[in-house]
Parts: sequence; structure tokens; C-alpha cells
Amino acid sequence: MCGICGEIRFDGGMPSIDSVTRMNRVLFPRGPDGSGVFQAGRLAVGHQRLKILDLSERAQQPMIDNDLGLGIVFNGCIYNFRDLRTRLRALGYHFFSDGDTEVILKAYAAWGMDCVDHLQGMFAFAIWERDSGRVVLARDRLGIKPLYYAETEGGLRFASTLPALLATDGIDTAIDPVALHCYMSFHAVVPAPHTMIRGVRKLPPATVRVIEPDGRSRDHCYWRLHYGPQGADKSMSYEDWQEATLGALRTAVERRLIADVPVGVLLSGGLDSSLIVGLLAEQGQRGLNTFSVGFESVDDEAGDEFQYSDIIARHFATEHHQIRVDSKRLLPALNDCIAAMSEPMVSHDVIGFYLLSERVSQHVKVVQSGQGADEVFAGYHWYPPMVDSSDPVDDYARVFFDRDHAEFAEAVDPRFAGDDYSRNFVQRHFAAPGAQRPIDKALRLDTQIMLVDDPVKRVDNMTMAWGLEARVPFLDHELVELAARIPAEFKIASGGKGVLKEAARSVIPNEVIDRPKGYFPVPALKYLEGEYLDFVQEALAQPAARQRGLFRDDYVARLMADPKRHITPLRGSKVWQIALLELWFQQHGI
Repeated sequence: MCGICGEIRFDGGMPSIDSVTRMNRVLFPRGPDGSGVFQAGRLAVGHQRLKILDLSERAQQPMIDNDLGLGIVFNGCIYNFRDLRTRLRALGYHFFSDGDTEVILKAYAAWGMDCVDHLQGMFAFAIWERDSGRVVLARDRLGIKPLYYAETEGGLRFASTLPALLATDGIDTAIDPVALHCYMSFHAVVPAPHTMIRGVRKLPPATVRVIEPDGRSRDHCYWRLHYGPQGADKSMSYEDWQEATLGALRTAVERRLIADVPVGVLLSGGLDSSLIVGLLAEQGQRGLNTFSVGFESVDDEAGDEFQYSDIIARHFATEHHQIRVDSKRLLPALNDCIAAMSEPMVSHDVIGFYLLSERVSQHVKVVQSGQGADEVFAGYHWYPPMVDSSDPVDDYARVFFDRDHAEFAEAVDPRFAGDDYSRNFVQRHFAAPGAQRPIDKALRLDTQIMLVDDPVKRVDNMTMAWGLEARVPFLDHELVELAARIPAEFKIASGGKGVLKEAARSVIPNEVIDRPKGYFPVPALKYLEGEYLDFVQEALAQPAARQRGLFRDDYVARLMADPKRHITPLRGSKVWQIALLELWFQQHGI
């Protein structure tokens, strides 16, 4: 995994090597093992390398194939690259490296834009054609790897992170009103192409963008999910789906072992990460490094779930690392954590992932993690009521949105109080073909939108801040396609993730499967008090915040009068939400 960036000129001018170098410098934490910049005509690209596959210099990027007239910068991992290399060799292609980057390059030469259909993995890449001047940007099916871009006067810049683009000149940093509404209402989920600032956009998942030398571009969405049983699926029993699910997950976990360095697991103690550990043990992994993190408890809310992660660690005899974060470390780390965010992330567990990743990166370069199972296999409490919903948009908004449009209008300055963008987006997404039942509409939205721009982005940003590659087997696209076909009733059974829970019983102890649903707790950021409340108040009182005038004074005063009372339907702090946004702007000099 790595960081990529570049600048393309459409006006006949030369790209700025200085801009690419500055972007590369910001991307250094994503790839501290090597750096490269390449310029040819109207294009300049940069790359920061994290060595995972083919540790030699032959796999260094930017990678150029002069025989094919192609070049690439790539971030991610292609799990089936060895099979693809065999197929491409049979087609007459020759290879000078042993990694996955060159395989993408040859696949593009062989299949053009359709090469993405052959890739199993997570990726964001830019390929350029020497002779035509065409540039192709692409992002994986579920947006596991990020790709941001900014249109500039006479050109375009792209990068793995938004802050990298902010390191260059000429970026419009005005607040995007659609993104602001989504941040405040849609639980900080800002769907592509929007970001919090108007001058930076993000390429949607499952998208290939072809950019012509004159700046004209066209997008191709190469993958869509279809929900509900198809054809022969309708004859499958609950037990059949359990077997199919476990088989697909076994394959997904095995695929994500491919590396020339050790692979560990982030073990929360929940069903999902525990099942990953169990399947790795089943496949013969011994001495597996597992990692858990915990914080101090606040009031009656526990700050860790060590009792469950310890069960799994003992059961499978892993090399377990139980990481306790002293409360004195939490507050000083917040500013660095926020600086590592490409976009403002309100979930309390972001700081947990940040501090966990720091420690984990001292032991391994690659981990598997359990993100995605709740969205893919219906683990959240808001799915069962959607089964018979007569107004799915309203029912979804009631349980998921942090505030309705009326409260949003009360919270922000009148210049931002426009349309109900969040609700309108959900309505459009629910109306799209491919999911007929209300519950399937919600599952599709959460898998393709919420998951991408909340948990997945969170994990990428926080792990890559420490040069740690996180792989997410529950987002294997073949497993996701299978799960979409499973009847919803099988998924919501047993209090959620029913088919996954029953499949897991042959692999991990029942006491972990049948435990109450937990989460990654950081109570100090939910129940703001003492120095944490002071930290928030100071951020909102900064001259930059006062000058921005984003929030109404009376709304902020109402929240501050009793911070613990103002909690969202998903049990987050409304005070932390507005403070985090302001802190993010300040950290990035906006």
C-alpha cells in the first residue's frame, strides 16, 4: 500500500514538479519505504511506497513500461495478481518484477478499461498512455482505497488524500454546502463526489475515469450490486447459505494473506474479527499476531472489550498484544489524529484506530480487520424495522440521521441552510433499480455509501498514518455479491448477522458469538467533560472559528449547557461533532 499523486495539464503548460513533490511529502506516512517522482510532457506523478509485495527496487513506482508506452502509480493490493500474471504471460506479455503493480499495467495493455473486471483486491491507480496522452484513473469496487482530485486552472491534480492536495496552490477551500449537510445529518457520511471543501472531489467507488489530453473526461461505473435471491438461489436453505458464506469468507481471508511480510489481525473481540482469526488458524497459521486496544472506562461505560478478545487469543494461541491507552495519551494525540483525516470523521473510535495503528506498526506491516460485516450481513439494529416499512426513507432517516433538516437549519449560519440534501440523497439511492425491498435498499445504501465513507475511510486513514496496510476480507467483492443475494430474513435472524453467526459456530467459541453486540469504545469523547470539554470549547472559540461563523451561537450555547444530554440516535456526541469539524478545518489551515 502506498500514496499516489499527480498533476495533468490540459493547456499546453508544464506540470509543476514542486506541487507533486509537496503532495508526495504529505503522503510520506502512507509509504515511508521509498519515494519517486516522474514527469513526461504534460504529466507529472509521484509515489510513496510501503513495501509489501516484491520488496526489490524492480517494483519501485512510478513504474514505466517503455515497450508498451504505459506508466502507472498505484495504491492497494491485487490479491489474484499471480493468477493474472500467468494468464498474461500466456498472452505473450513479459514481466520484469514480481509484484502486483506491473500486473495491472499489463492487464490494461491486454484488456483496456475492462482490466478492472479482472482485479480482485483494493486499488486506486492512475495509468497514462505515452502515445495518446490519455490518463485513466480507477478506484476499487467498494472504495477501500481513496482517490481525491482537484480541477485547477488549465489542469487537474489527484492524490490519495485530501490534505496532499491542500499542500498545493490554487485549491478552492470554500465549504461545500451539500457536504456540510451530510456531515451534520447523514452521520458524517459525505458521498462521492463531494468533500467538505468545494475545490476537492473524490472519485466514486467502482469507477474508471478516462481523461483525454484536452481535459474532456468520461466515467464508467463497472460494478453494481443486485439484492435478493437470483435463479437457483431461491431453492437454497438457511444451512446452504451458511455453508456458502463460510466458504466465501474462507477464500477472502486466504486471499488477504498474500504478502512478502508478516500479516496480523486487529482483534476487537467481536464476531467478525474473531472469525477472521479462527479461519486463519484453521488454515494453519501459527503464532499469529493479534492486537486489541482499550481505554479507561467513564461512568458505567466500559472502555475495552478485552474479556472477549482474550478468549479468542487463548483459544487459538495467538501472539496477542493487549494495548491499553492511558487517558493521558488520548488528548495529546487528538490533534495529530485529526491531521491524519482526509475528511472529518466524527466516530469516537477514530482515535482508537490511530493509537492502535501506531503500536501495531511496530510489529507488522499488514493486518486483516473485520470492517464491513455489519453492513454486508445486516448486523445493525435499524435493519429489522425496515422489513415491513411503508416509508423506508423516513424510517431510515429516523434511526440513522444525527439531526433532521429543521435542526440543521437551527445549527448553521443561514447561508448554509439550503435544501435537505441528505434526505434527498437517500431518497434517490433507494429509488435506484437493483433493490426492491426496503431492507435491501437500506443494506445497499449502507454497503455502497455509508461503509465507504465512514468505517472504511476511517480504517484507511488511521492505519496508513503509520504505514500500516489494513485488509478487509468482509469486503471481498465476491463475498459481498453473495451476501446481497441472501434473503434478508436469514441475515437479520438471531438479532442480526444470523447466517454469519450460525456459520461461525463451527469455527469460534459460542460465548463470543452470543455476546451482546459491542463497539470500539472511547467513552471520553462521548461524554465530554473536564479537559476534553475544555479542548472542545477552546476550538470553537478560536479566531478562525469565529471568523468562519459556521454555527449559530445560540445553538452552540444550547449544546454546551449540557453536553452529555445532546446525543445523536446513534449515540454520538453532538458537541463533539461540531467541534471535530472546526478542529479539522483548523488543522488543515482552512
